[in-house]
Amino acid sequence: QVQLVESGGGLVQTGGSLRLSCAASGSIASINAMGWSRQAPGKQRDLVAHITTSGSTNYADSVKGRFTISRDNAKNTVYLQMNSLKPEDTAVYYCYVDRIFLRRSWGQGTQVTVSS
Repeated sequence: QVQLVESGGGLVQTGGSLRLSCAASGSIASINAMGWSRQAPGKQRDLVAHITTSGSTNYADSVKGRFTISRDNAKNTVYLQMNSLKPEDTAVYYCYVDRIFLRRSWGQGTQVTVSS
């Protein structure tokens, strides 16, 4: 299996920034895409940002222009730089990795709270 450990969550004011990190370990040889999803209380889990091995990205419309996903393949780590944070961004953020022929693997999640 692959283990994913998120870090960087916390409490920030509206307009602030956070940088989330997610380090993968274990069975990482076949990692393809990586990304982030989030889930607010009572809401579905939605894609935030996705990045392929080659660096192609896509974002939820709600975060375009504010969030940037990146990865360090040598470190098996994916990052999410979050700027201009809004209260609507408050959620548990989960990183994930996709591996060839395997289902998506998820981290435990890290809480991001943006005060209004």
